[in-house]
Amino acid sequence: MDWEMVVGLEVHSQLLTKTKIFCGCSTRFGASPNTQVCPVCLGLPGALPVLNKRVVEFAIKVGLATGCTVAPVSRFARKNYFYPDLPKGYQISQYELPILEFGHLDIEDDKGAPKRIGITRIHMEEDAGKLLHPDVPGADYSLVDLNRACVPLLEIVSEPDIRSAGEAVRYVKKLREILVYLGVCDGNMNEGSLRVDANVSVRPRGREKFGTRAEIKNVNSFKFLEQAINYERERQIELIEEGGTVIQETRLFDAAKGVTLGMRSKEEAHDYRYFPDPDLLPIVISSEEVEKAKELLPELPDPKRERFRTSYGLPALDADVLCSARELADFFEEAVKLHSDAKAVSNWVMGSVLKNLNRDGFDSVAFSPVTPAMLAGMLDLVKNGAISSKIAKEVFEEMWTSKKSAEAIVKEKGLTQISDTSEIEAIVDAIIAKNPSEFERLKGGDAKLTGFFVGQIMRESKGKANPGLVNELLKKKMDS
Repeated sequence: MDWEMVVGLEVHSQLLTKTKIFCGCSTRFGASPNTQVCPVCLGLPGALPVLNKRVVEFAIKVGLATGCTVAPVSRFARKNYFYPDLPKGYQISQYELPILEFGHLDIEDDKGAPKRIGITRIHMEEDAGKLLHPDVPGADYSLVDLNRACVPLLEIVSEPDIRSAGEAVRYVKKLREILVYLGVCDGNMNEGSLRVDANVSVRPRGREKFGTRAEIKNVNSFKFLEQAINYERERQIELIEEGGTVIQETRLFDAAKGVTLGMRSKEEAHDYRYFPDPDLLPIVISSEEVEKAKELLPELPDPKRERFRTSYGLPALDADVLCSARELADFFEEAVKLHSDAKAVSNWVMGSVLKNLNRDGFDSVAFSPVTPAMLAGMLDLVKNGAISSKIAKEVFEEMWTSKKSAEAIVKEKGLTQISDTSEIEAIVDAIIAKNPSEFERLKGGDAKLTGFFVGQIMRESKGKANPGLVNELLKKKMDS
């Protein structure tokens, strides 16, 4: 039978606020266990939550960037359940009246065609704590770190529009890119800033009714998301074809074994006994506030890609790479303001800048020792013929380590390009004199030797000879 997979995603993104959603405790990652807690985030009797205004502002930004409708009135509810890392016995979330609904993200399907994925809702909520399992042989206990309790999250729930693991990964990548561009989430999946729950089901292709879904919880990498969805698809198909039945349940992905494992039966909304939180007032957002937020919205990745292609004449690949991070796009544009050859700037940013950042373990161009002004200055020297492209690579590496300008480095090291015809001709003659038989073969039509002679001449000039003049003079000697 031909099976079709149906996937809906719930993405939990941690917001980049300095304090938690309902109290003043820090959200800093990596602090010692239980050092960033207070009666409010512990849910102690008598403690009252106070909503962090910045969380609402961030939520509105995300909603506008994803085409959602901002609700004029929304409210928090208590989602009742007990986990050891949730001592108060309920999570403050939104239920019937979320702050954002009816958005979308545009991605490409597996064939490269445009595809729109609906966003059902986006709601604000608090995170729970974290269980720590001691690495002690025979340990029969676990520890609880409540630093994460009350950390602000946005849960972004998609429509079940996704039909493959590839589409799921592209959707989450696009969503992550927007969240990071907006400055509301760092997108760090290793630290749990972005976690994905995938609801997966299968059905015979052509049938409208959905199959029973299983939810894979807390996937924290694109690779694992793809593996988990593909495994779950095959598991469900095999189960059905062998006469079994898929049950609605929550599963975990075991990355070491590459399999999903049953965790618990899937709860329904009524199991949580939601009710409006009596300690928090409804959130009222005026149309004026929404309009003000629209004005403050930065240029988003897709419009920026289009502008880079049309305004700078860059190929689609260049625009994709440069716009993959807001800081990288800004770096490029700052350099282009000073050196107008956009393609040359793009080549160096995508080449040497990204290569060196990766080599030195930097995850952002903000850490680049070479500034946009330094890069533009070096490209000016190439353009006016002061240095060759080959020498520029040496200059760039020196800029990276010394943070000196290209002009200063060229001056200190005497790297100015030789463009004096007589000086280069003397070198050409010397190399020909050292290799008479090879030169005769070159003149006889052995074109492969061109590279040999150019290489020898450039080596003799320590890379400073003008390559154009070298080729011109070599051809002149061949024709004489």
